[in-house]
Amino acid sequence: MPIAQFIDHTILKPSASLADIEKTCDEALTYGFAAVCLPPYYVKDARQMIGGSAIKLATVIGFPFGYSHFKVKEAEASQAISDGADELDMVMNLAAFKSNDLAWLESEAEQLSTLTSTHGVKLKIIIESGLLTPEEIIKCCELYRRFPIQFLKTSTGYAEKGASVEAVRLMRDHLPPSIEVKASGGIRDYEFARQLLEAGATRLGCSASVAIVTGGKEIEGKDY
Repeated sequence: MPIAQFIDHTILKPSASLADIEKTCDEALTYGFAAVCLPPYYVKDARQMIGGSAIKLATVIGFPFGYSHFKVKEAEASQAISDGADELDMVMNLAAFKSNDLAWLESEAEQLSTLTSTHGVKLKIIIESGLLTPEEIIKCCELYRRFPIQFLKTSTGYAEKGASVEAVRLMRDHLPPSIEVKASGGIRDYEFARQLLEAGATRLGCSASVAIVTGGKEIEGKDY
């Protein structure tokens, strides 16, 4: 498969304008990216821009720090679904995780996964792997494998460290086949993107998507 089909073409900078969103959607249509991922404010606009194409429309919930109460995240998610989102990338409450408040995280996952399952929307939970130890990444996998989510995602792109091959491999090794891995944060060239896919990621969150696909080439018989 072409590498474009693994990429969520992303624009989440707070200064993004409507013109930026239109450009992002046009690029997604041109290159055949899996999805566009953009701020909740622009979901309605983007729904019109991508129309009935195969491009999925993703947005973020509790972004970028995950501090919000899970009831607030549920309200955000409900609004995003109403506005036309196909996929939701939700930041887990890292403060709760670091405080070992697993009951909070279970309630959060339960609320959001029930909502998305009801509406046929994909849920990706962002764990911010660059701020976690390997043991903590495994702990996240063990927690979230019990819920009907579609992806566990490495990073928001706002932490000191984004995706890594090691984190992706660890997540893939400790998740069931039903939960895919999305790598994001710091993916700026084709070679790193290829390494993340080889490690087990099936989605990549990138803002440098166009540079990645136009710089790509066939490696070992594969065209991703």
